[in-house]
Amino acid sequence: MTHYLQNILAEPRELRRSLDYTLGDGSVALRRAADLAGAAQTVYITGIGSSWHAGMAVQSIFDAAGASAMLVDASELLHFTRFAPNACLIVLSRSGKSVEIVKLLDKAAAAGVKVIGITNTPDSPLAKRATALLLLNAAFDHNVSVTMYSALTLVGGLLATQATLGITAGLAVSIREHLAATGERLDRWRRQISESNWFEPDVPTYFLARGGSLASCHEARLLWEEAAKIGATAMTTGGFRHGPQEIIAGGARIGLWLSPLVLREQDLNLVEDLRRRQIPVMMIGQNLPDDTADLPLELPLLPSEFAHWQFLVDVIPAQLASEHLARTLGANCDGFSICPYIIEAEGGLCASGTR
Repeated sequence: MTHYLQNILAEPRELRRSLDYTLGDGSVALRRAADLAGAAQTVYITGIGSSWHAGMAVQSIFDAAGASAMLVDASELLHFTRFAPNACLIVLSRSGKSVEIVKLLDKAAAAGVKVIGITNTPDSPLAKRATALLLLNAAFDHNVSVTMYSALTLVGGLLATQATLGITAGLAVSIREHLAATGERLDRWRRQISESNWFEPDVPTYFLARGGSLASCHEARLLWEEAAKIGATAMTTGGFRHGPQEIIAGGARIGLWLSPLVLREQDLNLVEDLRRRQIPVMMIGQNLPDDTADLPLELPLLPSEFAHWQFLVDVIPAQLASEHLARTLGANCDGFSICPYIIEAEGGLCASGTR
């Protein structure tokens, strides 16, 4: 068993640990951070790599609450953005040590911007310099970000919820139950994936999603690159229909996240059209209709009022799929041959770094 697979199988348990800490011992820090975000005129969300993808999920919570928040890649924010007055910066980083994050702390301090740090490293520059600190309190992954990515979406999502509508007991209970039910699905998903003919490494892979699941969609693309060492593309399902669908003329495979609430029938029609053209589809979502996809990976149900939290677990089937593909291709999903664990310089292909 790869270290990568071990991390995936432990993920629901580690996320429950992170949830219990954030709503327990970390609750005072959560309320303080939420007060900072709620009082700010402008809220920026930033990260880089998988942390930036996690930021998409966090932004979706602000969006659903009708609250303004701006997601900006950390490198772009560092070099191309001037902070607005009375701003708050939510920084997502598992290590809190990446070069762009460290430099952003200086820029934020100079502009008088309050920083909310969300990290798993309490002795990092981010943790030490943040105005408010939220710790993930989960086990680090072996290499590729698994629980670290999902825990950032969890804690960041809880922050966004507390800062806008407030966290209810019902939400906490639903997330705990959802994580437990997800753990019970892992063996079924692994079996489906191992028996599926969806995997075709010789054609392009396109991942499509909407809303908070865009975070999982973009993270899946990164996992194809980091774990399986093969290219993929991620975009909105709507955007795919405005030109990129021409790719299917030469063959492709599609991974699609089905929203539980928005444009569900329209996306099912898209899947039907793709399969009619012999394009295999992996579909991830709740309450999937029978025989609508080549690889249907059904998620446990969430109560309708919390259905937009699907992003918390809907990356896990894609993580399992990327691990299966890596083993099929003989790729080393447990290590990087070029990229260091932490990027500590901004120039060159292989910037210096340490684990």
